[in-house]
Amino acid sequence: MTNRKCKYSRFFLLLVAMLATGEVLQAQVTYLAGFDKKKIHFGIQLGYTQSKFEDAYTLDDEVRESLQGTSSYYTPGFHLAIIAPDLRLGHFFNFRLMPGITLINRQFTYNWTETYVTQHHGADAKRSVESVYGEMAFDFKFRAFRYRNFRPYLTAGGSYGFDFASMRNNKNNTDQSIIRLNTSDLRYVVGLGFDFYMRYVKFAIELKMSFGVTDLKIDDDDLYTRSVDFINTRTFMLGFTFEG
Repeated sequence: MTNRKCKYSRFFLLLVAMLATGEVLQAQVTYLAGFDKKKIHFGIQLGYTQSKFEDAYTLDDEVRESLQGTSSYYTPGFHLAIIAPDLRLGHFFNFRLMPGITLINRQFTYNWTETYVTQHHGADAKRSVESVYGEMAFDFKFRAFRYRNFRPYLTAGGSYGFDFASMRNNKNNTDQSIIRLNTSDLRYVVGLGFDFYMRYVKFAIELKMSFGVTDLKIDDDDLYTRSVDFINTRTFMLGFTFEG
């Protein structure tokens, strides 16, 4: 009976060893070995964004008598783009062109003085700005050495966005709840990512931060827009790319 138990134990240990060896060999399989040698390829990118306004509180004394300050906090959005194309420039560098669309809804928060609130019961504490940006983005991708099916990288580039939902042409601003912004926004973008080589596609996770360099403010004669001297954008994106 003891010998039988020993045989079963040896068989079980041998089976575990074989399974463990198989897992190790499976982990060592190199997928898409020649993928990075392609001169050009294409893909798609989906992104979750967090965006806000970066502004400078006005120096106008008249406005400061009624308003103590403004602020903007990150709000969620959605990004969709195609990688068309990804061009290989060398062993470590790629150039990517990424046209796409971004849907975002940003907010301004106003901190009115108690006196102004008492006199104007309808003063808004918050105002939202919905935007639908058509994007043309590009970046340079610096890739580290590949380790099995994993390869980290850094990116740097820029983007141009045109806001199709902008109320810029509402010149009289008859709707006083609207904050008008310029339609065009130029930004520079930096980020990092991680490539994962799978059996049929290359999957990547990217973290990016974009900084607007264009003043989006349109001068309207009301306290809501006079409260700031300029308006820029800040956007953080968590992106997922699929390339084939």
